[in-house]
Amino acid sequence: MSQTEAQQEKRSAALTSVLAALGLTGMKLLVGIATNSLGILAEALHSSLDLAAAAVTYFAVRLSDKPPDSEHLFGHGKVENLSALFETALLLITSAWVLREGYVRLFVRSVEVDPSVWAFLVMGVSIVVDFSRSRMLYRAARKHNSQALEADALHFATDIWSSAVVILGLVGVWVSRGNPSLHWLVRGDAFAAVIVALIVVWVSCKLGWRTLGALLDTAPAGMAEQVTREVESVEGVLDCHRVRVRPSGPHYFVDFHVTMDGSRTLESAHALVEVVEARVRNLVPGSDVTVHVDPTSAVPWLRDLPPGQTDEGS
Repeated sequence: MSQTEAQQEKRSAALTSVLAALGLTGMKLLVGIATNSLGILAEALHSSLDLAAAAVTYFAVRLSDKPPDSEHLFGHGKVENLSALFETALLLITSAWVLREGYVRLFVRSVEVDPSVWAFLVMGVSIVVDFSRSRMLYRAARKHNSQALEADALHFATDIWSSAVVILGLVGVWVSRGNPSLHWLVRGDAFAAVIVALIVVWVSCKLGWRTLGALLDTAPAGMAEQVTREVESVEGVLDCHRVRVRPSGPHYFVDFHVTMDGSRTLESAHALVEVVEARVRNLVPGSDVTVHVDPTSAVPWLRDLPPGQTDEGS
C-alpha cells in the first residue's frame, strides 16, 4: 500500500468515527432528556466527548501525515499524541461531573426515571454501532501504527461495556416498579452512571499514561534490544551500540552506532549501512533510521565506554 493510500484509509476510518459519534450523541441526548435517565444522559455526554475526540482525531490524523517542513524537521507525528491527551482530559472532566451527579441521586435526592422502550432501544443501537466502529478503528490502528486511532478505538470499546451497564440500571428501575419490595433498585440508574464514570476514569488514566510516555519520548519496551540484535545479526557488523528509539505519532526515529572493520572502503561501508537500515525498517515499520559508523578492528571495549565518551576517546 502506498503512503497516499494509507493516509486516505486512516482519514476514512477517523471520519466514519465522527459521523457515528454524531448520530449516537443525538439519539442518546433526546432519549435521556425524555426519560430523565442519568445513565443515558451520562452516556450522551460520553458520546458528545466521543464526538469531540473523534473530530480531534480526524484532524490530528490529517495533520500528522504532513511531511517535515522548515519549522518541524522531525515531522508532525506528535500531533496524534497530543490529540490522545486531549481525549483524556475531556473524559476525566466529564467523569467528575457524572460521579458528582450520581452521588447526589444516590444519597441526596431521588429522581424519577422512565425506563421506556426507547431507552433500551437507543442503548442497544449504541452497543451495535460502537462494536463495529471499535473493530474498524482497531484494524486501522494496527495496520498503520496510529496511536490516535488506537486511542479512539479503545475509547469506543469501553462504550460497549458502559452501555451494557446502563441497560442493567434501567432494568433495575423497571423491575422495582413491579415489585415494591425491590424499591431500592430504583437507584440502579444512578448506580449504573457511577459505574460508567469509573470505567471511563480507568480507561482515561491508562490512555493518559501511554500518551505522556509518547510525548516524553519513552521508547517501547524491548525495542532497543530488538534493534541491537537485528543489526548485530547482519554480516559485516561487528557491534551495535548507543541505540536510541523515540516515538512520534505513528512513526519512530531510530539512531545507533555500528562498528565495522576499519579497512573497509567508504563505498563498501555505505552499502552495508543501507542493508542495516533496511533490516531495521523491516523490524520497525515506518521508522526513520540514522546510522553512525565506527571503524575499528577491536570491539568488546566499546560496550564499556562511560556515558558521553566517543569511540575516538573524546
